[in-house]
Amino acid sequence: MNILFTSVFILANFLLLVLNPDGFLPALLDGASKSATLCLSLIATYSVWLGLMEVWKQSGITKAVSRLLKPLTKKLFKTSDEETIDALCMNLSVNLLGISGAGTPYGIRSAQLLDKSENAEYASAMLFVVNATSIQLIPTSIIGIRVALGSLSPADIVIPTLITTAFSTIIGIILTRLLIPPTRKNRAFHILSTQKARGQV
Repeated sequence: MNILFTSVFILANFLLLVLNPDGFLPALLDGASKSATLCLSLIATYSVWLGLMEVWKQSGITKAVSRLLKPLTKKLFKTSDEETIDALCMNLSVNLLGISGAGTPYGIRSAQLLDKSENAEYASAMLFVVNATSIQLIPTSIIGIRVALGSLSPADIVIPTLITTAFSTIIGIILTRLLIPPTRKNRAFHILSTQKARGQV
């Protein structure tokens, strides 16, 4: 992928240099300036939301959100392991706020734990689909980009984004359930997992 993007970049620069040599350097400098501004704006946006997430975590709000998401998470991912559910709930709650970068560590942890579950293939596929389509209650990152680029109404996309991401998430979940159906719970596996959790094995 890096080779592909590098090739496109070199080709675009070559064409611009040949077709419009006088505009090459100004365009390059203008692009670099806009990129730096955008990165600084996103850093500020992420810093604010990550700070809020830490406040919510310390005040117990994240635990309350996790408790609300637990029934849905258990049913959606077909797992009853508490550690896995906690990681999934944190990943989902952060993604709902549109801070996908902050949810990556929780997503990685969830994937590692789901690989050990009875429905590993189904649960891992569902985690990928839910993260890729993720319902956005507040598209924080996109709003930050629109602010950096000078949008007069950066929050106008909230409702359209909510509708489209909800639709894509629902379709993704349905297709995953149809194409990679979860297996029926194996009683022996469930008993063994329970014993391991209690330290009896």
